[in-house]
Amino acid sequence: MKKVAFYTLGCKVNQYETEAMAELFEKSGYTVCDFDEFADIYVINTCTVTSMSDRKSRQIIRRAKKMNENAYIIVTGCYAQVAQDEVAKIEGVNLVLGAKDRDKIVTFADEYFKEQLIVKSSDISYTHTFEPLTIGEFKSRTRAYIKVQEGCNQFCSYCIIPYARGPIRSRDLDDVINETKRLANAGFTEVTYVGIHIASYGLDKKNYDLADLLCAADKVDGIKRIRLSSIEPMTLNADFIKKISGVKKLCHHFHLSLQSGCDETLKRMNRKYTVDDYYNIVLGLRRHFPDVAITTDIMVGFPGETEEEFSKTCAFLEKVSFSSAHIFQYSRRKGTPADSFENQIPSEIKAKRSKIVKEITDITRLEFMEKFIGCDAEVLFEQRVGGYFEGKTGNYMNVLVKTDAELSGQYKTVRLERIKNGSFIGKIVNNNYC
Repeated sequence: MKKVAFYTLGCKVNQYETEAMAELFEKSGYTVCDFDEFADIYVINTCTVTSMSDRKSRQIIRRAKKMNENAYIIVTGCYAQVAQDEVAKIEGVNLVLGAKDRDKIVTFADEYFKEQLIVKSSDISYTHTFEPLTIGEFKSRTRAYIKVQEGCNQFCSYCIIPYARGPIRSRDLDDVINETKRLANAGFTEVTYVGIHIASYGLDKKNYDLADLLCAADKVDGIKRIRLSSIEPMTLNADFIKKISGVKKLCHHFHLSLQSGCDETLKRMNRKYTVDDYYNIVLGLRRHFPDVAITTDIMVGFPGETEEEFSKTCAFLEKVSFSSAHIFQYSRRKGTPADSFENQIPSEIKAKRSKIVKEITDITRLEFMEKFIGCDAEVLFEQRVGGYFEGKTGNYMNVLVKTDAELSGQYKTVRLERIKNGSFIGKIVNNNYC
């Protein structure tokens, strides 16, 4: 029996797609093993958000070749889509699949016995159909991901993803709800809806949108929590927030990508909002969800970012007071408008600004967490970490409880007693959470 191993880089969408591809191989008689094991086939699901992502992808490809020099190596995902010729030249690569036709991966793999190198990455620019890459069997027992949307039409000036993933395509609403029900029947109580630009869900369908999906999912028996992956802020207008405020199972955590707290920088980035727009959305969320956690992405060192512009971003971060932030330095991506912009920022300045932003967001994160000390929170426990069991609150705060009990997949009310290394240390109680 042939063995196949997978390595996933990048976002939760990639993680979902890897699990779906692994299932296709299993149904065809393959055994799925760990990536560090000797395998007949290695599948690397790549990311291309930054140049570091590309470099990491190349490293993993070469690592697979070293583990078995006769292995069949498949490279799929965003890096394979936008740089297929470059990927095809890497020693050992047998199949370049890109971000399309992953549902045919086993068929393509079987063609290896006829050809030594196959490139199946095709132009994705005019693709308008959601690829039916779904999961039928689920191996985890806590949180599950459901891919509901593909592609992006935003074309931010720094981003390669629209070229890697193509235009927006939405999964049929009934299909999403049916998978949500299958998850509930399989024992899952929490689902996360993911997409490349999930805010665009339903826009290509015309007769429903993301709010309609959340309202429908709220009625699925057995599901206790519904989460969303990163979402564009302008989706969350007053009407949208009001509509989803009635979704009882929706977790009060929103990852709103900011990128910059300066209007001039946002304009060069081709973002579709101002800092005032963003701040009003934050206020709207906090008005309807008092315990809401708002997390974000911050890019430093975008071309032309002056000290004054950076100072505006820092001031805005302090004003919003995020509960957490992902900070990254601008990375030039060939094929994007920003790659040719003047006034590229030196790496040492980017590193300095990253440190400053981290210091600010570390403080705001601690301030957010301190509000909940002494409160009781409902926690879904996931895994053991040393002498503790680890889980998440509805607003995505990490909680550790010292116990010998097996709590995986269980909900418990926990009193949040103190903070240690970015997590709450708490104890299980019997009363209701606040």
